[in-house]
Parts: sequence; structure tokens; C-alpha cells
Amino acid sequence: MLDLKLILEPVAKRLDLTAQKLDEFASTADLPDLNDLLSYVFSSEGKLTRPALTLLASDFNQCDEETIITMASAVEMLHVASLIHDDTVDEAEKRRGKTTVNNQFGDYTAVLLGDYIFAASATYVCETKNIYVIKRFSQTIMDLSYGQLMETSKIEDLIKIENYMKRIYLKTASLFTTSGESGAILSGASDSTVKAIKNYSQNIGLAFQIIDDLLDLEGEEKKLGKPVGNDLLNGIITLPIIYASEDPKYKEDLLQFIKTPSDKILHENLIKNINKSNAIERTHQYATQLINAAKDCLTGLENNRSKESLDYLAQFIIKRIS
Repeated sequence: MLDLKLILEPVAKRLDLTAQKLDEFASTADLPDLNDLLSYVFSSEGKLTRPALTLLASDFNQCDEETIITMASAVEMLHVASLIHDDTVDEAEKRRGKTTVNNQFGDYTAVLLGDYIFAASATYVCETKNIYVIKRFSQTIMDLSYGQLMETSKIEDLIKIENYMKRIYLKTASLFTTSGESGAILSGASDSTVKAIKNYSQNIGLAFQIIDDLLDLEGEEKKLGKPVGNDLLNGIITLPIIYASEDPKYKEDLLQFIKTPSDKILHENLIKNINKSNAIERTHQYATQLINAAKDCLTGLENNRSKESLDYLAQFIIKRIS
């Protein structure tokens, strides 16, 4: 059994410093009410996978530790802000086992808080003084919004695999890519190393989202921190749903559910039918291919503990469904 804490051991101290920097951010606002909101958000037990990726990616050259920690903090802040907005749009009730900001404090507060953290993350990135990294980070913010907008497309477009892959790149893999690539760039790594880290990060980002989509159908509510089949309830079409809809009968049920999303019996039947079909197996196989591609990207990198951790991190992502 892979242990994420052991996987991230090479960057554990710097990850703690990143967490401390986030705590400082959450407690130093001028308004007490804002501090309370920020503390509520950043007290949630996230795995800090994305900032850890930034730190690991910086270990292939000498680097300024403070700059990398600042970048890692910005990455997590951007991730948190995007989750707040996602939850608000989806009218989600739980996140990481806690009541969502929108459900606890209202949509108005959630949107403004998300905006505040988005803006703050950008100021952190500016401290790196690297124009390419700043531009890439800004593009990622645009990608997150674009990916969210794609979920409002017509059902005929949503069930196309190429559109799904583009959407999950925008919503998830883009930030993973930026997390890894920025760490490598800011460390002054060679172009070949930066390219390898970038491709690795994109592949694990795509696989991460696909596994998340599987967990939404196969996982347990207590572990997920949200209801099983939540994506479908919110009209979000994922890869296993797309594969299952290749069967005309399942597609008919899916189209009917999209028209009547309050039909709990139809929702339960859809989840059961998807799990009975080969859609789950096919989705897992596709995610495995992406993980293998990610691991291949590491071949030419310098052998060190962080390279081993990146390899194990890829394995950890795919094993979440096991």
C-alpha cells in the first residue's frame, strides 16, 4: 500500500513551510471576518498534492527555497479558490468532509472569497519575477474558467470523448501542468528537464481527474466527502458515463435523466448500470495508460529521491481506485 506521506518525504519540510505560509495568509487579512473565512477554508485537510509537485519538480537543480515555497503556496491557493467557485456553481454541500463555503456562508460570500483568493494567488506568483511563470499561471486561471463553462454545453457535445478530455485538461490537468512546470523552471532546470516534468505533470493531471470520476461512481460517501454519483446529479458527464452511453439503452436513460435530474430512482439505476457495464474497466485502463506515459517521462531525469517520489506519486494516483 502506497503511503502519500512517505512518497512526499523528500519535500516534507518544505511542504510544512508551505502550509505555514498558507496559515499566515489565512490569518493576516485586515478584516477579522475575512480571516475567519480564510481560516475555515484553509483548515480543511487537503493533501497538498499540487504544491508537493511544485517542490518535487524543483529538485533537479539548485534553487532559491523561498521562491519555490511561494510558488507552491500560490498553486494551492489557486486550487482552493477554484474549488470554492466549483462548489458554488454545483450547489455542492460538502467538500473534504466539511460543509462547503457556499452552503455554510451563502453563494454571495463564496464567490467573493474565491475571487479574493484567486487575486492573492496571483500576487504570490508575481513575487517569483519570472514572466513566463506569471503568464502560465494566468493562463491556468483562464483554463479553469473555460473548463467550467464547457460543462454548460449541449449533451450532444458533452458525450464526445475529445470534448471530455479537453474539459478535464482545462479544469484539472492545466493546474497540475503549471504546478510541475513552474517548479522546474524556477529551479533553473534544463529545457529537457522542464519539458519532461511538464509532460509528466499533464499526464498525471488527466489521470487524476479520470480516477476522481471513477471514485464518484465507485467510492464511498464518507471517504469522498460528497455523495456517490454527485457528478451525474450536477449534470457533469464523465468518461465512464460516456463509455456507458455507447450502449443505446444506457444513452436513452442518460438523456432522460438530464431532462429530469430530480428522478432519484433513475439516477440510482444509471449508477448501477454504469457499474455493470465495461465502462468502469475501460476508464481505468485509459487512466493507467496515462500514468504509464507519465512514468516514461521521468526516464531521462537525474536519479534522486524526488524522481523516485514522482514515480511513486504516479502510482499512488492510479491506486486510489484499487
